[in-house]
Amino acid sequence: MNTAITKVEQACAELIADQQPITFTQVAARTGLGRTTLYRNPSLRALIEEHRHSAAQAGTLSGLADDITALQTAVEAIAGRVRRHEEQLRQITRRGH
Repeated sequence: MNTAITKVEQACAELIADQQPITFTQVAARTGLGRTTLYRNPSLRALIEEHRHSAAQAGTLSGLADDITALQTAVEAIAGRVRRHEEQLRQITRRGH
């Protein structure tokens, strides 16, 4: 698993356990990652937003809708990476033949 994702997951879990708001500033401080990194990386951003919305709106219909949106963003980011990796593999395969 990606180390940054693991760090963000852990930071969010700690913030929830400490009953602290989940903010990009707090997550950055706990992970050692820069806020810019957290904002610009679609997977990390979606993960933080997912935790923020879950903590703020646990169990509500709007909370579930927000969770779905955050998950869709994360899935789209992963799908984009998979497409890029597939293209890289195709290029490598073409060069090898």
